[in-house]
Amino acid sequence: MALPIVKTLGDCGDFTKTVLPYLPQLGSLPQTLLKSSWTLNELRNIYVETNPLISGLALSLLLAPIFLVISEINKNYSQVDRVWSILPTIYIGHFTAYAHLTGLPTQRLDTLTAASAVWSLRLTYNYWRKGGYNIGSEDYRWELLRQRISPPLFFLFNVTFISLAQSLLLYSIATPAYVILLASNLTPTEATTEDLIFTRVIVGLVLVEFFADQQQWAFQTAKKEYQKSAKAPFGYEAEDLDRGFVVTGLWSWSRHPNFAAEQAIWALVYQYSCYTTDSYLNWTLGGAFSYLILFQGSTWFTELVSASKYPEYVEYQQRVGKFLPRLSTDAPTDASERLRAERREGAKDK
Repeated sequence: MALPIVKTLGDCGDFTKTVLPYLPQLGSLPQTLLKSSWTLNELRNIYVETNPLISGLALSLLLAPIFLVISEINKNYSQVDRVWSILPTIYIGHFTAYAHLTGLPTQRLDTLTAASAVWSLRLTYNYWRKGGYNIGSEDYRWELLRQRISPPLFFLFNVTFISLAQSLLLYSIATPAYVILLASNLTPTEATTEDLIFTRVIVGLVLVEFFADQQQWAFQTAKKEYQKSAKAPFGYEAEDLDRGFVVTGLWSWSRHPNFAAEQAIWALVYQYSCYTTDSYLNWTLGGAFSYLILFQGSTWFTELVSASKYPEYVEYQQRVGKFLPRLSTDAPTDASERLRAERREGAKDK
């Protein structure tokens, strides 16, 4: 059978019952595909007869060497970045499509897919407007990393982390949908109030990301205009733009409000699977936890660069929390004023 027989909600999150027995399919799937006639009906049968967790895992493993080859040929290591906003929703959609094809209840999965699609739209749009899909565009951090480590070591890093680990990570954060799929026959078919709360909070967090993105985009656009004309655009002070980074709005409560909301979204997706199975933990925690770890390392490196680029960034770090607000943090309308005042005081002392 493609799906495990689960008798209790607790079984749905049991790794030994819902994952381990199906791992051999990962080895047999390529041979099955090679022997097939590739007709639509036969491919549909293979899809339905393969455990959806395994077929999704196979896709994420297949993408890894593709990312590797393209990145090494072009010497551009943002190949995974270009599909970051798309793959998790594709994977969640995959579990949803499987449920539809096999006649399982899909109310929760449909709602989760819709929420994930909203997440994808926001992130894809923001990546696009910053030029991420332009030919030759690459995350500046990869270039900085190449300058710090030797070419052989960077190639190994590309093989193990950039191409493989990141591909698996984007799949792992979507695996709570598999647990929700398994629980669909044991839970109410209609959406409950709790279901709506989970998905609406996810969409609410996407809105937080959107407003944070917009505030940063508006500031950077104003800064570029100021650097060209030497005149601060309406609504901005020259001293703020000289500082080089945004400290108002959501950015006065958190140094990375978009990152904070992003981590919360996928932690919430994981928690949704726990709620569905009436448990506190299940094996998909690995994906959500790895996502949090990735953001710790990525944010550390980003701030290392920012602190070396902007003299006042260290003070900003001391004043404002990395992800969560500090009790001593200035109000959004006060942070910029405080920094300007302290700069003027420092100038007087000199």
